[in-house]
Amino acid sequence: MKIYPNAYYNYRKHRKAIQTDNLEQTKEKITKIYHNHHRKKNNVFNNELAQEFKATRPNEKWCTDFTYIYLSNGTVRYNCTIIDLYDRSAVATMCDDSITSSLAIRTLEKAIENHDIKYGELLLHSDQGSQFTSNEFVKFCQKHGIKQSMSKAGYPYDNAPMERFFNTVKNECIYFYTFKTEKQLYYTINWYINVEYNYSRPHSYNGYITPMQARCQYVKV
Repeated sequence: MKIYPNAYYNYRKHRKAIQTDNLEQTKEKITKIYHNHHRKKNNVFNNELAQEFKATRPNEKWCTDFTYIYLSNGTVRYNCTIIDLYDRSAVATMCDDSITSSLAIRTLEKAIENHDIKYGELLLHSDQGSQFTSNEFVKFCQKHGIKQSMSKAGYPYDNAPMERFFNTVKNECIYFYTFKTEKQLYYTINWYINVEYNYSRPHSYNGYITPMQARCQYVKV
């Protein structure tokens, strides 16, 4: 049986991508468990979202989380992103060299600045990471009338849209590049999320139109 070279190399590339993905997911889970168990939790909220991953309008339900991304030398960097459950659009994303409540607050602040948020009408769902249970983050949410909701400890399915979002970002962007500098990493992530993902990539949840097309359809109604 004749095997074409391009088919063989595509197979090798796909197999390597799967192995890389499995390794990265394992490392991320270990790191997240470490952080969650070695930092004091202050404020834990009920799971108000209750796996109801649909919204009737933009800026009604947001989800947020952190993910871990590595430079070519093995140095870890962190990304915090917030998505809107109405259309699965990324409403804000930021990267930093440390996983802190400050990064979570700055990301949320950026989302608020760029979107029409009505006081008392936004639900923000996250896990129970110390970044989201910190007094600083809780006070920031209260100041802007944002109601917090949290997954059960160690139950990622409660925040499944964020898990899927980061899986998409890594499989369609991160794993295709080798990042030698923070500048390369941050630029690529921001470009993919803010341009490619929001404006160009069809999403199955939206009936295979982009998040921004789905949002525009709401505005026209």
